[in-house]
Amino acid sequence: MKKTWKHQLRYFSRIEWALWSTSVPFIVVSFGLFDRENYMTLLASLIGVTSLIFNAKGNPIGQVLMVLFSLLYGVISYTFSYYGEMITYLGMTMPMAVFALISWLKNPYNGNRAEVRVNRISGKENGVMWILTSVVTILFYYILNYYHTANIVPSTLSVTTSFLAVYLTFRRNSYYAVAYACNDVVLIILWVLASIEDCKYISVVVCFAAFLFNDIYGFISWKQMERRQMGQDEGKQLNSNRIEFERDK
Repeated sequence: MKKTWKHQLRYFSRIEWALWSTSVPFIVVSFGLFDRENYMTLLASLIGVTSLIFNAKGNPIGQVLMVLFSLLYGVISYTFSYYGEMITYLGMTMPMAVFALISWLKNPYNGNRAEVRVNRISGKENGVMWILTSVVTILFYYILNYYHTANIVPSTLSVTTSFLAVYLTFRRNSYYAVAYACNDVVLIILWVLASIEDCKYISVVVCFAAFLFNDIYGFISWKQMERRQMGQDEGKQLNSNRIEFERDK
């Protein structure tokens, strides 16, 4: 049993443990200082920051937690009339997290279901992605405007960055974390504006500040994972070629 627990503890690196163990106290303390009432906000923040650590490892558990976070965050957004956030997370991020979970489970690296195979997208797909992003952005702007969404410009930008993030997550591309980091910046601005009217939302600002640091690390982690996987794949290919050459001799 001791060996099992030690193995589980070693699954995360020291940097990952440091990120998580630093983020959680900041979130809890900010909740205690500025909110103290909306425990759904606290729960969503803790689930969200934990999901990012698993996502940084390419572990599908991260997508399961993202589904839960999206559900809770959609409800929180509704309380401040951030209908864009509510629609985005309930109608787009949460369903796409489900699709991403399926995609990650179907594409493990070397049979290891705790690590997804990193994928690169072609130039053609990259162009299609940006066209889809533009269409989604324009469509949501008019939807949000119709419902008199508060702070509509950053709310629309949040839709844009969220769509890019969920698309790249589904496609198992390392730049998903960059898109989420951009989304974090937009959300920090959104909730700073909300906290000017009600200081309890400062805890949400702190939450997304923690998310920002975790997403930056997530990008670094995925790039390292991508290089490692490519190196191992190339090594296997060279070994396979050598065996075939030996057989042909």
